Amino acid sequence: MSNVPAEFKYTDEHEWVRTEADGTLTIGLTDYAQNTLGDIVFLELPAVGTQVKAGDAIGVVESVKAASDIYSPVTGKVVAINTDVADTPEEVNSDAYDAWLFKIKLAAGAGTGHLLDAASYVKLIG
Repeated sequence: MSNVPAEFKYTDEHEWVRTEADGTLTIGLTDYAQNTLGDIVFLELPAVGTQVKAGDAIGVVESVKAASDIYSPVTGKVVAINTDVADTPEEVNSDAYDAWLFKIKLAAGAGTGHLLDAASYVKLIG
């Protein structure tokens, strides 16, 4: 059974979203995603300052099994990337919820209401 922290939101594409005290959103790959992908060997992350729309492919994760797009869960602007995890992508396999990928500041009027709660995500991954 995959680890699914109750305090996070989730996407159908297996990203987790954590709301920070300053209102920015921290995004990473779920435990289910890293288990499914296998050993992660490369991450391509969006540049800081990139304007993103919910559902846009904004990065790539490559494992020994496959390459997959990383999608923006929300509309906004990328305000930080985790260069440590980009340099050592296997950190995602070690602790998917500690190895965040990037942070987004929501655009005016954008929200997180469309994201899944933990119980809905658990149902999705069954």
